[in-house]
Amino acid sequence: MRHSGTWMTLWDDRLLEVIREEDSGAPTELSDQDTIRVSRQHISRRLKKLAENGLLQPLGNGVYVITEEGEAYLDGEYDAEAGAYLNGADDRNGPSASETSKS
Repeated sequence: MRHSGTWMTLWDDRLLEVIREEDSGAPTELSDQDTIRVSRQHISRRLKKLAENGLLQPLGNGVYVITEEGEAYLDGEYDAEAGAYLNGADDRNGPSASETSKS
């Protein structure tokens, strides 16, 4: 499992995966998914937290899309807790996780 951060929950990966597959997502739509078994309110809180940490971008009206960091996280190239790309996977967007752990 890619679950990397202490602030993340078990459902965050699945929410990100569905939003990537569907191109966007909102709490009501996501709560209707057979593979997501938590309440719409819980989904809404998690989407906000994922957006606060740069993995999702809110479009308004409760709709979210995945960011480059969210894509990289799902691909195992981004450490969500550190807020950094792994092993210099993307030098454009700041330090890698190994660089941030040295400071």
